[in-house]
Amino acid sequence: MALLRQAINRARLAALVVVAWLLVPVLLLALLKEPPASFTVAQLHYGGGGDWYANPSSLPNLLDFIRRNTRMEVALEPARVAVMNNDLFAYPMLYMTGHGNVRFTDDEARRLRLYLESGGFLHADDNYGMDESFRREMALVFSDKDFVELPFSHGIYHSPFEMGQGLPKVHEHDNKPPKGLGIYSEGRLVVFYSYESDLGDGWEDQTVHNDTERKRQQALRMGVNIVQWALTH
Repeated sequence: MALLRQAINRARLAALVVVAWLLVPVLLLALLKEPPASFTVAQLHYGGGGDWYANPSSLPNLLDFIRRNTRMEVALEPARVAVMNNDLFAYPMLYMTGHGNVRFTDDEARRLRLYLESGGFLHADDNYGMDESFRREMALVFSDKDFVELPFSHGIYHSPFEMGQGLPKVHEHDNKPPKGLGIYSEGRLVVFYSYESDLGDGWEDQTVHNDTERKRQQALRMGVNIVQWALTH
């Protein structure tokens, strides 16, 4: 009986060794496999006194809309980053908004240009009041480039949602028509400026501004188009 038990134990041990050997590649693959990458938008923390943190519900709502209406992998929450932060280049897209003054130091202007020319993308959304200072500071970032108005035929207005008339008019501001303005670097759109539109207000919770659902849907769809353009171009 003792010999039989020893033989059974040896057989069990051999079976366990075989199973463990077969599982090694699976376990290693599980350890080495990275989780699916998730994209998020980083809200730009700029100087000058303007409320760079405006519209706190905007980006979370936009990310939620993207998650529910597209196949893009997005994070649950946006990030916040300043131009001189070490992790600036970890974010492929920056978003900035506000009502007040924008100011970049010389070092920030140079670094923001490097970020944009290295593949980054900036969406600036005038929340009414930052237009003058934003244009002034972008002239510091790109002293050799000017804003150009994007025609309605531009791809940013047509995928994945059809926005054939360009930017929606969410809030009146100065009652001027909304314009999508851009800065190009080596043929690539690196800055998109939504002017006289106020997309961010349209992304906010409905109770904040009491915008109609139609306006909110238009704003969110345009936001998705901008994000997709930033990631694919």
